[in-house]
Amino acid sequence: MAATATPTAASLLAELRAGARPDERPQRHYHGGADVLGLRMGTLFDIAKRHSRMPLDEIERLLDEPAYEPRLAAFCVMDFSVRGSRDEALRRERYELYLRRHDRIDSWDMVDRAAPRVIGEYLATRSREPLFELAAASDPLRRRTAMTAPLGFLRRGDGEARADVFRLAGVLLEDPDPVVWKPVGIALRHLGPVDPDGLVAFLVANAERMPRPILRAAREKLPPGARYSRAGGGST
Repeated sequence: MAATATPTAASLLAELRAGARPDERPQRHYHGGADVLGLRMGTLFDIAKRHSRMPLDEIERLLDEPAYEPRLAAFCVMDFSVRGSRDEALRRERYELYLRRHDRIDSWDMVDRAAPRVIGEYLATRSREPLFELAAASDPLRRRTAMTAPLGFLRRGDGEARADVFRLAGVLLEDPDPVVWKPVGIALRHLGPVDPDGLVAFLVANAERMPRPILRAAREKLPPGARYSRAGGGST
């Protein structure tokens, strides 16, 4: 692909297919029902990064592809395109596209690649109500988006933004699906260094219903002076 050429879905697909090694890369982590091409993830990320200037309609074409890797690449392209961008129109387009085509997400890694920057950073200074709508969805991958997107703003957001992360965690704390409750623990862990007092208060308030794996994750990055004891509550 020439350096000055506009990236297209066709050019990205050609690179994916050229690098496909289905016998060597069966993508055992992928549990969706689509075919796989068989690429090393590092190769896929490099290809997506080279196509980060891809226009919106071309990203849509990638999302229409039936196989796993082209759709993952589309979410990677969206992620790379908004990193450090101050183009609000571009950021809004990617945000709206992600939500509009959420039905094309059938694997947790599509969420993890794009939700923090494409969704979370966009909502850092806006209403987080869309996340609560996702948290109420029947699709566990939409609920994963609700809990993964805040990683894009919990360190840079204000107190109200952090309060929304705690509210989301409270909603999803007892979710039965590991694709959802695992990111609850991750988000709480990242809140430890940012808002230790808020996290300890959350742990105390939710001690009786908090699954142990989430509690372990949440406590990992608490400062030494803010250690939480499940038995007695509060700091130790």
